[in-house]
Parts: sequence; structure tokens; C-alpha cells
Amino acid sequence: MKIVSILTFIILVLFCLSGSVSPPMALLLGLVVANVTGHPFLEYNHKVITVLLQLAVVGLGFGMQLSTAFAAGKEGFLFTIVSIFSTLILGFFIGKWFGIDHKTSHLISCGTAICGGSAIAAIAPVIHSNEKQTSVALGVIFILNSVALFLFPAIGHALALSQEQFGLWCAIAIHDTSSVVGAANKYGMQALQIATTVKLARALWIIPVTLITALLFKNKANKIKIPYFIGGFVLAMLLNSYLPQVAIFSVYIVSAAKTGLTVTLFLIGAGLQYQKLKTVGIKPLLQGVLLWVIIATVALVAVKFGY
Repeated sequence: MKIVSILTFIILVLFCLSGSVSPPMALLLGLVVANVTGHPFLEYNHKVITVLLQLAVVGLGFGMQLSTAFAAGKEGFLFTIVSIFSTLILGFFIGKWFGIDHKTSHLISCGTAICGGSAIAAIAPVIHSNEKQTSVALGVIFILNSVALFLFPAIGHALALSQEQFGLWCAIAIHDTSSVVGAANKYGMQALQIATTVKLARALWIIPVTLITALLFKNKANKIKIPYFIGGFVLAMLLNSYLPQVAIFSVYIVSAAKTGLTVTLFLIGAGLQYQKLKTVGIKPLLQGVLLWVIIATVALVAVKFGY
């Protein structure tokens, strides 16, 4: 059975590397593997996902111009500030309403407000959350990310959102960078550029939110996990914008980055076993869903009628 699991896993990874699989389909294949044959290398999954995602994001920088990215980041700045702090405040009151323990509630709120699993990984040591609290928050975020990858492009097309509108919306309303990039990539190249830039700018808010969290929970802030790969993304954009020679290779780098993202989403799905999802519990999931629906709806209305 172990051999079947390993062979199935390797074949599907190669299939994802072939370029014939869309990001949502890769996630779905991962879910099938997780719950049918099992992930044979589960203990390495999180580390590989982290490295692959960071490399993919840096690679996508080679497909962007600095002027376009600056314009997108500037446009999404006000949205970012308002949405982050309104999400954190709203999440606090929803968590109180449902009677969820304050650490789990705060992790879910931070994951929704900033950048999903990365934010939870940064905040968890600061509030000294236990393994169950952290796992529940991650489970909620991963479930909603999976739904978003299928749901957002469908809503965007149904409402005839422009590339700019969709890119801005999914950067604000989808939790993890991987799902933001996956959904935007499915929608179009311009949406991908805007979504990636705004989402990475949003990820930098991990730093002030972590410091505020340390004050609120009366803990001395541990070492903050700064997303250094954002620097690599900016460097890639600079090289692509000002060195014409880079343009010769950039199309291949971007293509490889998109393939890497597809494999990343497959691995995310492969880590979502039913037994793990069962431990999430209904109340934290309801908090995550309600908070997400409110933020996504408000952001959608703002993007649709404000831009």
C-alpha cells in the first residue's frame, strides 16, 4: 500500500509539472491524494510548500514592471489598512460572540486579515498558542483558501469584474498568497500582477500586527518572522524593469514559477486529510466563514463600484 501511495504521489506531481493542470485542479488532485491513497511524505510537506511558494513568488516578479507594481501597490494601500484593522476588530467580536478561546480567535482573525498561514505562523509564538489552537486556525484558513480558489474566478466572471478589479479584490479577500496567485493567474495576467503586488505589500503588515499583538497579549515580542522573499520579488521586478537582457529569460522564469505554484497547491491539498479537518470544530469554522464573507463582500462592493 505504501508503494502505491508513493507511486501515485510521484505520478501526480509529474502531471502537475507538465503544465497541463490548472491551479484549482492541482488542489483538487491533492485533496484526493490526502484522503484516498495518503501523502507518503507528509512530514516534509510544510517545509516544501514554504520554499516552493517563496521561489514561485520571486519568479513571478520577473514578469512584472516596477511602474505597474508601484501603481497597483499605491492603489491598494488604503484598502489594505482599512481592511486589515476592520477584520481584526470584527474577528474579535465574532470570536467573543461564538465563545471561542481568544488565542484561536485572534489567529483566525490575523490569518484572514493579512496572509493566511504565514500570518498565523508569525503570530502563534508571540501569543504562546498551543498546537491545537494553531492547528485549528490553520485548518480554517486552508479550508477557506481551497474554496476561494474555485469560487472567486467564477464570481469575478459572473460580475464582469475587470482584471484590475479582480486582482485587487482577491488580494484583499483571499487569505494565503498561494491561493491569491492561483485565482488571479486563472483570471488573467494583469489580475495576477496586481494581486501579487498588493498581497505582498499586505504581507509586510505582519510586522506591525505582531508588535500590536505582543502588547495586547502582554508578551514580550519574540523574533518576528519577516517575509524576506518579498525582497527577492522586488529585486526580480527591478531586474526585469531596467535590464533588457533579463527579458530574454524572464518568460521562462515566469512559466517555471507558475508551474511551481501549481505543484504548491497540489501539496497544500495533499496535506488536508479528513481527520485533520474534523478537528477544526464548527465554531472556529463559523467564525472564519462569517468573517471572510463579510470582508469579501464589503471589498467586492468597494472594488466594483469604487474603481
